[in-house]
Amino acid sequence: MDNIKKYNILLASNSPRRQELLSQMDVQFSVVTKQGIDESYPNTLNASEVAEFLAKKKAAAYLPDLKNNDLLITADTVVVLDNRILGKPHSAEEAEEMISSLVGRSHKVLTGVALTSTSKQVSFTAATTVSMNPLSKELIRYYVNHYKPLDKAGAYGIQEWIGLVDIDHIEGSFHNVMGLPTQRLFTELLSF
Repeated sequence: MDNIKKYNILLASNSPRRQELLSQMDVQFSVVTKQGIDESYPNTLNASEVAEFLAKKKAAAYLPDLKNNDLLITADTVVVLDNRILGKPHSAEEAEEMISSLVGRSHKVLTGVALTSTSKQVSFTAATTVSMNPLSKELIRYYVNHYKPLDKAGAYGIQEWIGLVDIDHIEGSFHNVMGLPTQRLFTELLSF
């Protein structure tokens, strides 16, 4: 833990889930945010590369403000189904459509993470395969109306009701699906 403590850790995320996970790792950090960071990516980019590309793009926006002992953590999570990225839905109807396309199938959740200081950057992508059981339209609507998943990639949170009642199994990190691959992040922080 001494290597981690020598840095001023900055988490560039408004996500309460990422903040909670980093806190549970006993990492001392401050939250920093910037408005208006462009989160577009080239449409020629493979879906498996988008999350890490965006994590590095976010880091670039903060780089001019970093001080010598700052260590910035940026992350981006995407849900990939049939090589197509499902972002955050814009409406309840779109959320229902997204979840309907996921249930009864498996999909990948990819989180790209960048650790950035004034002198170097380390980045990686963690992948988790999530398998969901079929779910009726009525229950999908219940989830969307009661849990308001518009701020989540793929329109669902694994830690919420739908994760408890519909996810059959996962391969990979549970916490990665929440938005932060904690074990890999901790390993990278120790060796940064």
